[in-house]
Amino acid sequence: MKPDKDRPSTWKKYDADNCSRCRANCCAMPVEVKASDLVRLGVASQDEVDNSIKKLAKRLKKEKIITSYREGTEFFMITQKANSDCYFLDSRTRLCTVYERRPDTCRQFPAQIGARVGFCPVEWK
Repeated sequence: MKPDKDRPSTWKKYDADNCSRCRANCCAMPVEVKASDLVRLGVASQDEVDNSIKKLAKRLKKEKIITSYREGTEFFMITQKANSDCYFLDSRTRLCTVYERRPDTCRQFPAQIGARVGFCPVEWK
């Protein structure tokens, strides 16, 4: 059965070696991030975070970096391209353009977080 990012029951057991050959299906899933991730990514300053999260969210929405901010959880939703790819994924190479600065969500998926912890929607190139 072909892995389907929207059906965790089809995912394969996670193995870090899979990442080098994968089509980056996980990078076509919604990504929620915290303010600290936005600072690490270089799209926000610590001053903006400290002074007004709402103003920061408004700016990042206008710049189309995020699609939403939920005040209750303090999560920002990273924008997805028309094909569902993450804003930071290179569509041609299928590599993350901010890998060294990637959000904690991406760093921890799927080994520590996700719809099915320990499994991923790996699909070979």
